[in-house]
Amino acid sequence: MATFLELSTKAKMPIVGLGTWKSSPGQVKDAVKSAIDAGYRHFDCAYVYQNENEVGEAIQEKIQQKAVRREDLFIVSKLWPTFFRADLVKEAFLKTLKDLKLDYLDLYLVHWPQGFQEGKDLLPKDEKGNILPSKSTFLEAWEVMEKLVDEGLIKAIGISNFNHFQIEKLLNKPGLKYKPVTNQIECHPYLTQEKLIEYCHSKGITVTAYSPLGSPERPWAKPEDPSLLDDPRIKEIAVRHKKTAAQVLIRFHIQRNVAVIPKSVSPIRIIENFQVFDFKLSDEEMKTIFTFNKNWRACTGLERASQLAEYPFHTEY
Repeated sequence: MATFLELSTKAKMPIVGLGTWKSSPGQVKDAVKSAIDAGYRHFDCAYVYQNENEVGEAIQEKIQQKAVRREDLFIVSKLWPTFFRADLVKEAFLKTLKDLKLDYLDLYLVHWPQGFQEGKDLLPKDEKGNILPSKSTFLEAWEVMEKLVDEGLIKAIGISNFNHFQIEKLLNKPGLKYKPVTNQIECHPYLTQEKLIEYCHSKGITVTAYSPLGSPERPWAKPEDPSLLDDPRIKEIAVRHKKTAAQVLIRFHIQRNVAVIPKSVSPIRIIENFQVFDFKLSDEEMKTIFTFNKNWRACTGLERASQLAEYPFHTEY
């Protein structure tokens, strides 16, 4: 079983990474150090998580201890949509690079397809609470990101939360120099994303699944929301393999050739979430898990942008 995905650049992206969203400063540093000790080499970060400084400290400590070499790590970050204007892209990127204490990133993603109004607010809103758009688009940001690749500051560029129409728009951009190597999307058995994944794979774009465990710690969770980790059907499969529900949920993506970035700050769970290469779900089990799909999204935190032109989730895929 491959433990990495090959990108169109021929770089190898480890198939399991550590997500760092909602990992608070104070916790994330130890989480990253535990993960490196457990064998993780892929770390998923973002400007908007506001914890990249600690992630960087952890990486530096481990490199200095000779526990890992920089070239063995695969570090990902993301451009927040308040920085799509051409003169802001590099500034936002350099802040991320400085916080992470690195001299290059392995992968830099457009975090969200719709630009937001520039300024100090990461979620600029009008008096009704709706997110304000930017005149700048992801196409404008992409051109600057391509230059950062040429400058050797980024090895590859990609996208996140894009639907297939937005990917088409990017692939058909006049003068496109570098294609996106991955699309990072929410994906789990309640949101199986078959059509979007099939589309991405047909274009040579890998897929990375975020919130693979259903993002149980999301701040907007409602008591009636479904819970993947408590789903008796997932638990039943887990018992059969002497594994946890989380391990089954992670393994589900690996067998689809989809990278997966579970988040945890618990050292025990961090280790567990990486112990997913010593068992295999049967074709029957995979088929069964696909039937759990209900097109349910855990990550609805940007619904206040749903009236904007490039809101990605109005379309089927």
